[in-house]
Amino acid sequence: MNFSKTLAYFCLFLFATSAWSIDVLEFSCTRSEKGYTEEYDMKITLASGSQKAKVYLDDRDLDQSDAYGRQMVKSVTLARPNILILIEANFDPEKVMDVDYPAGSVTTQITLDPITGKLRKVEKIQGGILGATIGNGTHVSEESCALTKMPYRVTVK
Repeated sequence: MNFSKTLAYFCLFLFATSAWSIDVLEFSCTRSEKGYTEEYDMKITLASGSQKAKVYLDDRDLDQSDAYGRQMVKSVTLARPNILILIEANFDPEKVMDVDYPAGSVTTQITLDPITGKLRKVEKIQGGILGATIGNGTHVSEESCALTKMPYRVTVK
């Protein structure tokens, strides 16, 4: 991203967050690991009134619950210049290919600096299929994100 575009995004972000008048932030993100690269869109809607904060990856709401477990965005906080996101997931015991896995949980803390585009993810994995395959404990990764739209406000009628 060239300097003038970065400067424009920075000014727009500072102006919008200084007035706390933003509701929605949209980013295009890239994750690279072990020679594999994945691109995805992330949309963050801030809490307002009775509406809780939400996070969407490729238009998929991260607040989900199904037969395999539950995932919930616990908080989204603007802590200038960063955006802090806390996500908790709990998985029921499951059997995959004749292997029994216990219940498990993952707590994810995301720190996103919209100015530099640096996204840092800290995941604490305990039990379940992820604990068995990836390993229990804390896993840290970094990704890059770029603001794709000027932060905007949504009016709900």
